[in-house]
Amino acid sequence: MRELRSAKALAVLLGTAGVTHFVRPDLYDPLIPRQLPGKPRDWTYGSGVAELGVAVAVAVPRTRRLGGLLAALLFAAVFPGNVKMAADFHRARKPLPMRAIALLRLPVQWPLITWALRVRRNHGHPHRGVPKAHNS
Repeated sequence: MRELRSAKALAVLLGTAGVTHFVRPDLYDPLIPRQLPGKPRDWTYGSGVAELGVAVAVAVPRTRRLGGLLAALLFAAVFPGNVKMAADFHRARKPLPMRAIALLRLPVQWPLITWALRVRRNHGHPHRGVPKAHNS
């Protein structure tokens, strides 16, 4: 039961973040590294779609194992954006609370990655726990 709540909470977190990419893309555009080709807004929307897709994968029992892995990879993939935000805030001499929050976000990625991997591990093998058909 606890594992199910953990998976649902992860799906809600990812889904909320995904929706926020479309509702407030201005929050995410500055996180996109300049080295990436194309417009930051396209990357913002693309990452929002990815988060929504991963949220669904985590929420659905049949795809939860894969979803946990994809969530961990997604959390690792956005880490450079968090580093960029911390560096930009420091360079721009943003107010101390904003710089502190940006710095504190960096170590938070590790617990998110381990949470996603725990959801994957706790779900076990895709066929484990499925009752075997018996002949009548």
